[in-house]
Amino acid sequence: MYRLLRAPLRPVTYSRWLHLCVPMLLLAIWMFVFPRWPWGPLLVVLPFGLVPWVRLAEGLQAQFLLTPHDRGSADGAIGVKASAHWGDRWRTVLWMETRMVFAAVAVPATVWLPAVSVELIAIAAGHPIDPDPMVPFEPGRWTAALLAPVPLLVLMVVVVLLGELVTAAATRLLGPSAAERLTALEARTEQLLERTRIARELHDSIGHALTVAVVQAGAARAAGDPAFTERALCAIEETGRAALEDLERVLAVLRESGRPPSQRPTLAEAGRLLESARASGSTVDAQLNGSLEKLPGPVTREGYRILQEALTNVLRHCGPVAVRVRVEVAAGGLHLEVTNPLPERPVVTSGGGSGLRGMRERAALLGGEADTGPYEGGWRVRARLPLERIR
Repeated sequence: MYRLLRAPLRPVTYSRWLHLCVPMLLLAIWMFVFPRWPWGPLLVVLPFGLVPWVRLAEGLQAQFLLTPHDRGSADGAIGVKASAHWGDRWRTVLWMETRMVFAAVAVPATVWLPAVSVELIAIAAGHPIDPDPMVPFEPGRWTAALLAPVPLLVLMVVVVLLGELVTAAATRLLGPSAAERLTALEARTEQLLERTRIARELHDSIGHALTVAVVQAGAARAAGDPAFTERALCAIEETGRAALEDLERVLAVLRESGRPPSQRPTLAEAGRLLESARASGSTVDAQLNGSLEKLPGPVTREGYRILQEALTNVLRHCGPVAVRVRVEVAAGGLHLEVTNPLPERPVVTSGGGSGLRGMRERAALLGGEADTGPYEGGWRVRARLPLERIR
């Protein structure tokens, strides 16, 4: 009831009314030329629905007049694409037939009901009734005055109800098919996954660079040694340059520019991470076994990020402590392990712990696994990434 009372104040009520009346132009011309075949337009519009671009035109008109709140939306309830297959064409035919039927109901009501109100007002004003009256009975003047608004109220109810019905029909017949909805959902899922991956890339790369810079600056200030300070500045410069390259690559993806972004780092460049950790004051015992440069692209890139995040967490939470790194390429996959002792006084840092979750997600996306936790009085990060599934 509340929606019905609000209907006269909503612009969409009148735009839907206009949409209902548009087909009446064809009906009026047809009835003027062929008055003996009133159902002829239903046959005339049938072949037009089979033309692919007609679906596009009908969708644009329906979206503009029936669902203006979805205007310009890529995932609106009413599609604005040409027919891609015969199923879309037959649905377009059914839509055009349905639209003609709605027009055949809406237009007579639009003409007849206001005319009844005018005639009731004329009776109430004392004017004589036409020889062919529209009012089916002869009311008194006061009765006619009281009944004059009723046809207009009925007209509003008819317009609102027919508008809702034609909108529901357009959503059903002009909306995307199940296959199109699935395709749009897959595209949206891919977009969300890409955004998640970019966020994870930024967290790992920029977080590592900032952690190294903070640790290096603090160590240089505490040491008071010009030679150590120079080495620390060189490490900060190298780490910052690498982070800027990663940032440029991610921004290029976000901008969807035509220029190919720089390559993501791989485990073949793991020495850069190890040297960065050593320059921060950590003692790194590293063993890299196997042909890292021959690893499949997804494995070597995600392995690099897992190693980067593990070293970043060591510097962030434990400071410059001894770190043992083991990377081995075996027949079954890539095995990566980073262990470090826990300090007596943990370094207090801020952060929500998304790095550990990110490592597990990276491994899971490749069909592997990663686990983190206490190990022999210290802390261990261990990841196993399969190779056969990737190849």
